[in-house]
Amino acid sequence: MGVIKYSCAKVNMELNLLDKDVASAIMDASMEVINGKHDGEVVLDVFQTGSGTGLNMNINEVIAKRASELSGRRVHPNDHVNMGQSSNDVVPTAIRIAAVAEYMNRLEPALRRLISSIHEASEKYSGVVKAGRTHLRDALPVTLGQELSAYEDAFQHSLASIHGALNYVRELPIGGTAVGTGVNSHPDFAGLVIKEISSLAGIDFKAANRFRAMRLLTDLVELSNAVKVISIQLYRLGQDVRLMFSGPFTAINEIDIPTQAEVAGSSIMPGKTNPVTVEASLLAAAQSIGLAEAVSIASMLGEFELAMGVPLMGYDVLLQIDLMAEALDKFARLVIEGMRPNIDVMRRYAETSPALVTLISPMVGYDKASEIGKMIVKGKTIREALREVGLSEAEIDEVLNVEKLTRPGIIKKRDPN
Repeated sequence: MGVIKYSCAKVNMELNLLDKDVASAIMDASMEVINGKHDGEVVLDVFQTGSGTGLNMNINEVIAKRASELSGRRVHPNDHVNMGQSSNDVVPTAIRIAAVAEYMNRLEPALRRLISSIHEASEKYSGVVKAGRTHLRDALPVTLGQELSAYEDAFQHSLASIHGALNYVRELPIGGTAVGTGVNSHPDFAGLVIKEISSLAGIDFKAANRFRAMRLLTDLVELSNAVKVISIQLYRLGQDVRLMFSGPFTAINEIDIPTQAEVAGSSIMPGKTNPVTVEASLLAAAQSIGLAEAVSIASMLGEFELAMGVPLMGYDVLLQIDLMAEALDKFARLVIEGMRPNIDVMRRYAETSPALVTLISPMVGYDKASEIGKMIVKGKTIREALREVGLSEAEIDEVLNVEKLTRPGIIKKRDPN
């Protein structure tokens, strides 16, 4: 809001619509607002009139009061601070500026760090073989690096998606005044204000179709949904990590996360280690997904020329971005970068998985392979079961070569002779 009021005052002064001393005082007061010096004077709840009129008036009054003190002249909140503006174009502009700035300053660096951390871990653990699992049941082997590469790719796609949404959010409706027509503002006002906002914020903004951007805030829905997808992917990653960390003796115990030992896991069981950061991130992801739904509903409020869910949408989108920025950053630093695979445990699971019977089907046929699977479930080792159906030791060694099973290839049929 401070950025907008500063820019509008400067442009109105340059257009000779606003006295230089008054404009300068408004700009100085607006800069104080930008720097947070008057946060305590912004007393409006986010749950207010849907266009954000209360917020705009509150900011106008704070700036007018301070500008009057600075200039020694009476600065009017509407005639001077709000010149060429309406709540209807100011607040939808403000929430877009805030969303873009917050993404660039917080969420993008955190997302890029997580992608980088996962990439490094994927490369580092590309040769660590483990049992695959489908439906939470044993499946064919994979490597830990392959599993992590799935999430690296997903988050990379999310980075591209969110940039597409962000380009849409950069379109600002300032200059539309009450209903999008721009009445009571100079014809050059909108373009000059957007140029000034871009300079002040260090972000390239552009003019929107004002009738669309004041009536529909679906660009913010796109951004919110892009953040929601990131939240879903983080939730899935967190669930996988949490299961791999389960144990150490009565569950999977495929990885250790030493950084989690720094926080007490239990108030009654000394020395217990819990996946604290993982679970905190799951909670943040759940909240983000819920906020995206609230943003979608709020975007539908309104009729004809105006959106009616503006303050809530701004609040929820920013909260989403903040939550996910912190969750992604901490997940990267305290989970992915601290994760250590229990290589022997992983390999033992991979080599004893009944799913290896899948590889025997081309050798002995599906029905015979099913019999072998049942023998394994009843307690025989894979090697014993394979011997019982007549495979040689060389053939058995070929079947149990788990590294080979993590790459594309066709198992040769067994020569019955």
